Amino acid sequence: MSELAKRLKIGKSTVHGITLALEEVGVLARDPTHKKFNVGYTLLELGRKAYSKIELWDVAKAPMENLMETTGETVFLGTLNGDHVTILNVVESRNELKITSPPGTRLPLLVGATGRVFLAQLDEKKARDILQKKGLTRYTPKSVTDVKRFFKEVEETRKRGYAIDHGEYIPGVTAVVAPVQTTSLPPAAIWVVMFTSSFQDQKTEKVVLEIQKAAQEVSRLLKDRLG
Repeated sequence: MSELAKRLKIGKSTVHGITLALEEVGVLARDPTHKKFNVGYTLLELGRKAYSKIELWDVAKAPMENLMETTGETVFLGTLNGDHVTILNVVESRNELKITSPPGTRLPLLVGATGRVFLAQLDEKKARDILQKKGLTRYTPKSVTDVKRFFKEVEETRKRGYAIDHGEYIPGVTAVVAPVQTTSLPPAAIWVVMFTSSFQDQKTEKVVLEIQKAAQEVSRLLKDRLG
């Protein structure tokens, strides 16, 4: 804050107001440990130039590619960005028919397996407050709209380390999601998305195992990179 005020030659109170506003919309992100500012994930939604500032995208690339090869399905990397999830990177399936979405895409926070995993990375009080304040939207007939039930599933997700949903956000689409331990960065996750018709029970164990391995590898690489 002091460095910004000095360089801009304006008062600290003015800088504080500006940076607070930019933080609220995700243009700036402050490291809670070092208290320094960096480019926020919202800028990713405006252009790929923000990639150069995001260590997470870089270290996750190889594990995501390996995960796509072992599961044969599209793999996403995303982060919590304010009141929504921002997709940072995608490794597309080689299948002719596949599910995909470009980096920078916004997803709602409070729905399906991604929502459960991201809320599970927050402390219990904060997760409960978000649920009670925002409520739940019915995107499909399978969407969970009961707050108590959804929060219970968030707690179960926190214990087992992954979440699965079948058609809660998009009909006929299954998502398997695992958290990435980011320490000082916003919560992040990796997920595999496929057509529910191709998701057989015998495939569940393999996908869950592989996605947890990938998430753990990204967490380890990120820790080594950031120190």
